[in-house]
Amino acid sequence: MADASEDPTIFTAHSLPGDPRLWATVTNAYLGTRSFLHTLEDSRFRAAQCIYAHRTLPQVLAFSVSLSRLAVGRGPITVLLQAAFSPESPDLDLHLGPDFQGARYLYGHTLTPEQPGGAQQEVHMLWTPVPPALTLGEGEEDRTWEFLAVVGSSQAEAQACLTEALRLQAGGTLYTTHAQAWAQLWAGCGLDVVGPLALRQALRGALYYLFSALPQPGIPGYICHGLSPGGLSNGSREECYWGHVFWDQDLWMFPNVLMFHPEAARALLEYRIQTLAGALDNAQNLGYQGAKYAWESAGSGLEVCPEDIYGTQEIHINGAVVLAFQLYYHSTQDLQLFQEAGGWDVVHAVAEFWCSRVEWSPGEEKYHLRGVMPPDEYHSGVNNSVYTNVLVQNSLRFAAALAQDLGQPVPERWLVVADKIKVPFDLKHNFHPEFDGYEPGEEVKQADVVLLGYPVPFSLSPHVRRKNLEIYEAVTSPQGPAMTWSMFAVGWMELKDPRRAWGLLEKNFANITEPFKVWTENADRSGAVNFLTGMGGFLQAVLFGFTGLRITRAGVPFDPMCPAGVSGVCISGISYQGNTLDFSFCEDSVTIEIRDPAGPWAPPLEAELWPSQARLPLPPGHKVSFPRSAGRIQKSLPQEAEAASCSPRTSC
Repeated sequence: MADASEDPTIFTAHSLPGDPRLWATVTNAYLGTRSFLHTLEDSRFRAAQCIYAHRTLPQVLAFSVSLSRLAVGRGPITVLLQAAFSPESPDLDLHLGPDFQGARYLYGHTLTPEQPGGAQQEVHMLWTPVPPALTLGEGEEDRTWEFLAVVGSSQAEAQACLTEALRLQAGGTLYTTHAQAWAQLWAGCGLDVVGPLALRQALRGALYYLFSALPQPGIPGYICHGLSPGGLSNGSREECYWGHVFWDQDLWMFPNVLMFHPEAARALLEYRIQTLAGALDNAQNLGYQGAKYAWESAGSGLEVCPEDIYGTQEIHINGAVVLAFQLYYHSTQDLQLFQEAGGWDVVHAVAEFWCSRVEWSPGEEKYHLRGVMPPDEYHSGVNNSVYTNVLVQNSLRFAAALAQDLGQPVPERWLVVADKIKVPFDLKHNFHPEFDGYEPGEEVKQADVVLLGYPVPFSLSPHVRRKNLEIYEAVTSPQGPAMTWSMFAVGWMELKDPRRAWGLLEKNFANITEPFKVWTENADRSGAVNFLTGMGGFLQAVLFGFTGLRITRAGVPFDPMCPAGVSGVCISGISYQGNTLDFSFCEDSVTIEIRDPAGPWAPPLEAELWPSQARLPLPPGHKVSFPRSAGRIQKSLPQEAEAASCSPRTSC
């Protein structure tokens, strides 16, 4: 969308960062490493090495070395290789086994079980050995050598994966199948702006790293293990969160995934369904009914947070989990997930937890939620966290609406608690205090109250929204995590202050390292690396903040505005109820195009413009443009109910 010489998809450097944590991460949701496409050359030859986590074979890491002759001559060229591999690990108990199809074999298990006394995860690894040197033979102009590493949870699985990888390698298609899968993904979706190259590269990098952490749709038998803030675990190196899953998945990453890849979004929800038994046990262990999702979740869903205070008090994670199910339901109308695959069980169990966790206050005639920790982890043991209580309200109301859609009974107490739970508000200062007793000026760690309105659906007047933003912007710690300022930017976009929004969004660039756009959790380079949560917030600031897009029961509202320094936005491959659409806008117009629907069940769509209420049909394969305004993409109303509408015109 800009000068072709400014390609936002290519990151290059003449030298690697001195800190290896800042090398590009290469993952496929199962395996990963930090590496790159690295090229060296002298006057005689060029040597290139490439490492990739195979997109369609998630148990496979591939490493290739290519030699190309540059100078005139036919003599052999030899390149020495250094391999630092060791079968010893601080996290695994490993033993050498018999070779298989020319590959070496290691097997063993993790040293530490998820729960004390529990089973230790089996690990099986096969790899093709790397020789000490490679030689481009006499008369050869170029040659490529490929080496494989395969990891599985059983010997049979590892052997089957290696056999398939060797089959593709023998046919010369190992890399091409990987590259084609990525090309297909990028052809189907994208997010770009007419604006600074640094912003465009940051968006592309964030999408790449997020998509890398997700399963390729259609992989048979793949079980999703969730998204962790720092991606795949680095074990005892302590550069991540050990692969544990937090609210980061559901609140910060999920909305982006849902917009582009509903199949991957469903896989993330299936992780929450698979771990429901652990969540039920967590609630029971705390003395409550229903399900309490772990603050840090692993394979079973039982709480694995090493510090009890977070596991017992950050119960707001329950609300984030249900919000993800809510967005998915509105976006896909996938009844099968809720009726047959366990989605309803999750929503029902969380509603039951909330109703058992609240306490009635006769003095205020309100339900209270006492002894919690809000997202602002500088404060613990507080009463009536406004963020948490609003999520309680949202969870219960969605549970009641979903129950009606599914023909399930609606417990009366769900709606009573939703209507009567306390939502703290300071009438004197016209803002929402973070919790009972919060005084303006107290420092907070990260985005908390400002999450009300977006991403948490909650009606706020513009004046209250502004006061919340102003009060908490002034006291939010500069040492807080990367995703915080993105949500302030969304709030200012809602209030039509694009210059202030851009100023806050720019703060994210302190967490983006060069040259590979790797994110650090904190601006001082501490915390998790590569920080998917920060990328998730950043992507939402553009995907939902610039556009005003929201996922609701009635449709997808939009209210686009370009922030300072950006003159246009283009989003391709948005998924909504079986339709795929492209949405773009500039300073004076909006263009929507529906691609071919996924099937006959996908409903026809229209755009209702506000405030005129004009309705524009959105026929597949046609670009529909109109002057920039707010509106909503929605199912077309019945023909006989149509009122005034405008004829679409093709954008120039």
